[in-house]
Amino acid sequence: MSNEPVILINLLKVEPGKQEALLALLKQSTDTVIRTLKGWKTTRLIAAKDGAGVVIYSEWESPAAIEAMRNDPRMKAYFPKIAAIASLDSVLGSAVLSETV
Repeated sequence: MSNEPVILINLLKVEPGKQEALLALLKQSTDTVIRTLKGWKTTRLIAAKDGAGVVIYSEWESPAAIEAMRNDPRMKAYFPKIAAIASLDSVLGSAVLSETV
């Protein structure tokens, strides 16, 4: 099994004025559910400066860990709340280049 993390990027778009509500939901789900799940490594929430969206960057041990997260009943309870205020696109992949200064 590779030690390379599987990267999940979610791009959520919101109507004007809803970004803070979305961030509150995402912070709560990360604190109460995501961080307790097996296979989770890290999550970053990135708020668009124009208030129109949020990017969730997360790393997982495997695609199976991501699938388990999506099927966790506690996470499933958050999905309708998130869908009520945001649209979602997801990308699953792995890093092919990572550089820092």
